[in-house]
Amino acid sequence: MSMILSASVVRVRDGLPLSASTDYDQSTGMQECRKYFKMLSKKLSQLPDRCTLKTGQYNINFISSLGVSYMMLCTENYPSVLAFCFLDELQKEFITTYNMMKTNTAIRPYCFIEFDNFIQRTKQRYNNTRSLSTKMNLADMQTEIKLRPPYQVSVSELGSANGFSHIPVGEYKATGKIPAAPHQRLEPVTLPGIVSFMLSLLCGALNLIRGFHAIESLLQNEGEDFSYVIAFFLGTAACLYQCYLFVYYTGWRNAKSFLTFGLICLCNMYLYELRNLWQLFFHVTVGAFSTLQIRLRQPQGKSPDYNV
Repeated sequence: MSMILSASVVRVRDGLPLSASTDYDQSTGMQECRKYFKMLSKKLSQLPDRCTLKTGQYNINFISSLGVSYMMLCTENYPSVLAFCFLDELQKEFITTYNMMKTNTAIRPYCFIEFDNFIQRTKQRYNNTRSLSTKMNLADMQTEIKLRPPYQVSVSELGSANGFSHIPVGEYKATGKIPAAPHQRLEPVTLPGIVSFMLSLLCGALNLIRGFHAIESLLQNEGEDFSYVIAFFLGTAACLYQCYLFVYYTGWRNAKSFLTFGLICLCNMYLYELRNLWQLFFHVTVGAFSTLQIRLRQPQGKSPDYNV
């Protein structure tokens, strides 16, 4: 029996699910399709605005517009024209009901879950094709699909749910190659984090300027100590690396931040004769504050597996 099984509304830029139809089917095939839904959600910004993914006995179709994607799962023999008419109705109703400001600022998954009522009603209509009366001309959609057919997404384009290529583990063992760790997103930036980032840049700029002044002094006076120049530039590098650690996730991130802070302290101890106590206190305090913000901004945990 050809039918629509489930549908969801997802934000394109980050794959955040905004709404979805309640799904009670716990079969193995449906569980696998849910994984494909999640994998597609992460790739929406890299895919065309109308696509189809064929996964054996099921098809996943979606359209994207104004930063929101409308996705649906149906059986493989469900007519393509009806599938995209269904998605088009979801899109028109969602745009009418919610403005872009709400969708762009949404934080919680499924914060528009009440839209499920409309999804369920529309799904029931499209699953009863004999009495179906759509809000648009099926012939127009048929013509549009012929002129601009949906892009056929392959499973290999998606990778896996963990971010690795979709290759069986046995092949990695056979070749001896292990996939690299995926890039992890960090938690959203807070105001103290922004302040620490700007102060670290300021300290780096101050160290850089003093370093160039030390070079000028060295060229004018042969008796000057070149090690001061090294200390200033090391301080600059340490401040900039703290900014990098705050923005990007890396392995041993917390340990690197503490080592970088230690380098900042050592550089300022060496430059004790060239800076007053207030300057030393400022640089060390900023370094400690940035280290704390790096420690607090941890990688995002995986969202719970909502059964909708």
